[in-house]
Amino acid sequence: MKAPFGVIWGISLALLWPAALSAELELQGSRLLVTGMLDGTAIKAFEEHLASGHVRTVVFENSLGGTPEVASEFARAIRASGVNTEAKGQCHAACAYAFLAGKEHRFGRGFQVNGLLIPVAGRPRPADLASRWSGDDGLRTLSDFIAPPPDVAPTDAAVVPPPAAPSAPAAIQAQAPKERWQPNQGVLFVSTPTLFGRVYNSFYCDGTQGRDMSRCELLSDADPYKLGVLTP
Repeated sequence: MKAPFGVIWGISLALLWPAALSAELELQGSRLLVTGMLDGTAIKAFEEHLASGHVRTVVFENSLGGTPEVASEFARAIRASGVNTEAKGQCHAACAYAFLAGKEHRFGRGFQVNGLLIPVAGRPRPADLASRWSGDDGLRTLSDFIAPPPDVAPTDAAVVPPPAAPSAPAAIQAQAPKERWQPNQGVLFVSTPTLFGRVYNSFYCDGTQGRDMSRCELLSDADPYKLGVLTP
């Protein structure tokens, strides 16, 4: 089922804006504005801002891409500090999981189209949606994308092991979580401004749509508030 043309057109226009190569931070009173891709270059400064105790809300604006490892670092810092999060414009992939870590997480106000794309490994069932992102479930879902570090015996800590053969099951298993992470594949929650208030829609994008969001499938029974993706 295809999404309404007006909603899809708004999303596609929003995605035409290029994302910054790396995250930039700007402190605005008690709000910390984060723009650009979460690539890890700003994580130390980000943690220092939150540790200062001056930040009450982290605002993510037009942040696309990123890795699950970086998303986990930002999410842990947000959870540890107990700050709220806000998504303004487009917040995809790593940004989405960092956003979910906020004590309260909401879309920003204004006339922009807000979009939150949360990577998933495949089309979720209704039961999956109901329990995937509420509370600590968001961090558990994110951990599924992160390959565990290889086991190294204490006596061999300084020894670099030879590379495993391509056919080795351990190598395949270790790479599998990262291979499942596709920044453009996931559930997309969209809030579109209208003359009568905001309209919310949810979609599943299989990763092949590129910037043509009309190829994403409209999901029914996926209200972001009921699913815990957005807090009142």
